[in-house]
Amino acid sequence: MTTIDPSVPPSGTGCVECEAAGGWWLHLRRCATCGHVGCCDSSPEQHATAHFHSTGHGVVQSFEPGEDWFWDYEREVALSGPPLAPPSQRPADQPVPGPAGRVPADWRSKIH
Repeated sequence: MTTIDPSVPPSGTGCVECEAAGGWWLHLRRCATCGHVGCCDSSPEQHATAHFHSTGHGVVQSFEPGEDWFWDYEREVALSGPPLAPPSQRPADQPVPGPAGRVPADWRSKIH
């Protein structure tokens, strides 16, 4: 079973891999084990799921404002979890999709 570590802060305010590559995302997910912030499965690169496959860290929490749900990739079920270290969401002024200035005009045709 995946360990949830509520003391680990998020890795940043956006998808780690998209930030490094100059990419963009639709929604963000936070690893409940190590704090890695990755993009959701609707995003072009699906980095949150890739993080699960490469690390075995199977539980994520939404990193979107107003959402506190968890998802278990191993069992493919929603679940409850403890409050995680702040911040609990991306900045509220960060647009969706984001980040500002990197989202292509035809972004709708690029999501899953």
